[in-house]
Amino acid sequence: MRLKKSVVMVGMMGAGKTAVGTQLSRLLSVPFIDSDDEIVKAANRSIAEIFERDGEAFFRQKETQVLGRLLEGPPSVLSTGGGAFLAPDNRKMIAARGVSVWLRADLELLWNRVRHKSTRPLLRTANPRETLRVLHEERCPIYRLADLHVDSEADLSIESMARRVLEALTTRPDVLEG
Repeated sequence: MRLKKSVVMVGMMGAGKTAVGTQLSRLLSVPFIDSDDEIVKAANRSIAEIFERDGEAFFRQKETQVLGRLLEGPPSVLSTGGGAFLAPDNRKMIAARGVSVWLRADLELLWNRVRHKSTRPLLRTANPRETLRVLHEERCPIYRLADLHVDSEADLSIESMARRVLEALTTRPDVLEG
């Protein structure tokens, strides 16, 4: 199979965008790129440090710049941060140069995956579970705008999830050939 345009994984923190995206890139024999990792490299600081020092608005600006640069490259599997797809300009860029895949996950699954991680700046609140619930409620209507939706399930392996995404991509001849 030949990938004709980049696959952009979108969804909440903890949905599995990086893990599933990495496995999907192996199945397709294309590069995997994590946009957050690219932002960290460009800024020479962690995401948490960028949020603390420069604020979320600055981070989102850099995120859009990096996303644009990555989408101009050869077809790949691209994992984005949970907030990247929320920006209309980012959605337009993704639609023009790639295909968006929403890894849809329920709140319980997300909470089980992120509750012990200290690397989530948006969850550094007095009640991180409630913060996650609010973010989930606010963001899901926007994630629904993604080209493809693939459900995450706790009992599915990363390999099985990647195969689910691959199966969804086969419905798009403009994305996957062969």
